[in-house]
Amino acid sequence: MQTRKVDATAVQSLLTAAVAAPSIHNTQPWRFGLDPDSRSVEVRADFGRPLPMTDPDLRAQHLSVGAALFNLRVAAAHLGWEPVVRLLPAPDDPDLLATVRLSGSAEDGPASPRHLYEAVERRHTSRMPFTGRPVPEPIVAEMISAARAEGAHLDVPDIVGTRRLLRLTRTGEVRNASHPGRTDEARGWLTAPGRGTGYGIPVTAVGALDASGRMPMRDFTGRLPVPHLPALHFERHAQVALLWTAWDRREDWLRAGQALQHVLLTATAYGVRTSMLHQAMEWMDLRTATGGSRQRCCPQILIRFGYGPEGGRTPRAAGALPHPAPGT
Repeated sequence: MQTRKVDATAVQSLLTAAVAAPSIHNTQPWRFGLDPDSRSVEVRADFGRPLPMTDPDLRAQHLSVGAALFNLRVAAAHLGWEPVVRLLPAPDDPDLLATVRLSGSAEDGPASPRHLYEAVERRHTSRMPFTGRPVPEPIVAEMISAARAEGAHLDVPDIVGTRRLLRLTRTGEVRNASHPGRTDEARGWLTAPGRGTGYGIPVTAVGALDASGRMPMRDFTGRLPVPHLPALHFERHAQVALLWTAWDRREDWLRAGQALQHVLLTATAYGVRTSMLHQAMEWMDLRTATGGSRQRCCPQILIRFGYGPEGGRTPRAAGALPHPAPGT
């Protein structure tokens, strides 16, 4: 069977999907390049938009790049290739986080992510209240299986466990709000309508805060003189899921990022909205506490999910292609 050409149209489809991934504060900390000889896409970290307060060890950056990597895999499979991934392939090139070789023809089996392609464009973080209608167990089970397929774990706690995780997240939010350096860093990624650079979070997309104080949504604006949505009443009984890995190395962060995006796209395919609660992960003691009593549990992120309004769109910058033009 003839292998599809890696032409400009295909490259554009790959990059459009990749950059649609979520990233912390919409920093989009990735770069992409094409090696036409090996028919491989290089996925690199972009260290030009750091978060030294929020993400000093670059863990969240690796999660973000992992999410983009999964989108790239989805698009490659949709276009007919079998994406062959290598994580951290060159120890002497630390910003090269992965390569994706576009190999042969994709098989349309249960392990192929190609069926998630339409969800890539539809997925948006929703920082608005959900209805409180529970997501059916079969969908939750598919989300759990999606994380497992990427080498990670997804735990969906009961009501008591959910309240504990939300309390830890709220503690993280309170600490962030009282830390001038962290508040300044978060506010630095807010963008005014029409004045963005393709990065950051538009003021119109930050969402509302919970009038009852139960849901610890991140407050990007604080007391800044910008338009605020009025506080709203969020769902009384939230559904959350803790994504974790057994180890805490760079490759585990990349796997967790792929698992995160696999979970988010699976939810999106069923009309389920999602948002990320990362505040507790930004403080080592709180991050450890979210893992509870599990042995060898390295929490990576907390996902809130449910039914509700679609999230606001955030800008995307074009994916770079620093290598030679694609060949055949």
